Amino acid sequence: MEIITQLIIAAEAGSTEAAQQLFDRVYDDLRRMATTRIAGENPNLTLQPTALVHEVYLRMFGLQREKDVGTDTAWRSRSHFFSAAAQAMRRILVEEARKRGRQKRGGGAVRELLNLDQIAEPDMADDLLILNDALDRFMEVAPVPAKLVMLRYFGGLTIRETAESLEISPRTADSYWSYARAWLLAEMQKMRESEE
Repeated sequence: MEIITQLIIAAEAGSTEAAQQLFDRVYDDLRRMATTRIAGENPNLTLQPTALVHEVYLRMFGLQREKDVGTDTAWRSRSHFFSAAAQAMRRILVEEARKRGRQKRGGGAVRELLNLDQIAEPDMADDLLILNDALDRFMEVAPVPAKLVMLRYFGGLTIRETAESLEISPRTADSYWSYARAWLLAEMQKMRESEE
């Protein structure tokens, strides 16, 4: 059993020392995930990659844990742990987008085609909120492709890493990614049109 899995098990059992060691070992991976998600953000934004990583840690090991990472909080493996981290990151980024108090959608802005790879940019905060709602709906329709989106988009994982995490082939993961993007873009368009 790899050391990270051992630390996950010990942290789950309540060992604060194991939780700290786990955080130290996965910090660089979590920081890479956070940097990927915040790369296009406004430099004046108070939420920076380091702060995002620390907030993820607090949510995964702190008092807010059960509320923020779901009812199934027992991490079974490294990939399950990073899936939970991606979920926590998603919630934090959505909360941050809501806090920024963006102007109501369409308020004088020119509509642009959505690029899922640029959604974290400041002018895309409204789209992040729409994506969050659409992803919740997609989870009901297609749970595995929805998890793939969460890992790829919010976790910053590659197709290969995502396939490994979900225990599917890279080819299947690539197919799910194409399907998910098409479904989400169509759903987001419907959501925008219903608000106009």
